Amino acid sequence: MSREPRIVAELGRPETPQETADRKAESSRIYRSSQNVRNLIAALLATLAVVIVIIAAVPRGTPPPREAIDVAAVAEGVAASEGRTVITPEMSDGWIVNRAGIEGNGGVRAFTVVYAPSQEDERGFLRVAQGFDADESWPARVLSGSAPQDTVTIDGITWERYELDPDRTGNISVALATDAGTDTVLIYGAAGETALEETARSVTDQITALRQEAE
Repeated sequence: MSREPRIVAELGRPETPQETADRKAESSRIYRSSQNVRNLIAALLATLAVVIVIIAAVPRGTPPPREAIDVAAVAEGVAASEGRTVITPEMSDGWIVNRAGIEGNGGVRAFTVVYAPSQEDERGFLRVAQGFDADESWPARVLSGSAPQDTVTIDGITWERYELDPDRTGNISVALATDAGTDTVLIYGAAGETALEETARSVTDQITALRQEAE
């Protein structure tokens, strides 16, 4: 049985076939439009999800570990270029070498090795410097004019010992200095007495050899 034409309230009469076709076409248009918006939103959300997954999955770029510095090899090269004996200090595994080479400090060229704690959460540093042909006032110039408090003997070597004000000396709180023939060896930085003396012991034989060379 055929359906009666739809009565259009605002017209007060049945729809004409054209009006029916127009109404259905408009409904289809609105539906398709809403579907397009939904599809667009869904596509954007899917793309965002893919980007998040990629970001989470890709490993973070971490710099490769820095190659360890061979102090003995650096010292050997310096010795060859300078034509002189160069010390090779050593410290325990709790310290790593940050830098090794020739530096100018206090008006004197010095072979300098810089150590830092191996643990990132630990603070401090130590420098071991061999001042070539350094004069007696060189340690004072490096240590902001500070004078030694007393002396300490470590493995038969007598060192001048400094206790310093870090605010005045650029974070340097301790130092040891001694002659090594025509050179001067200065160990200084921010570290405990144990690390300071350990470093001094590591160069005992080399200081003795330098003194003997100068005789």
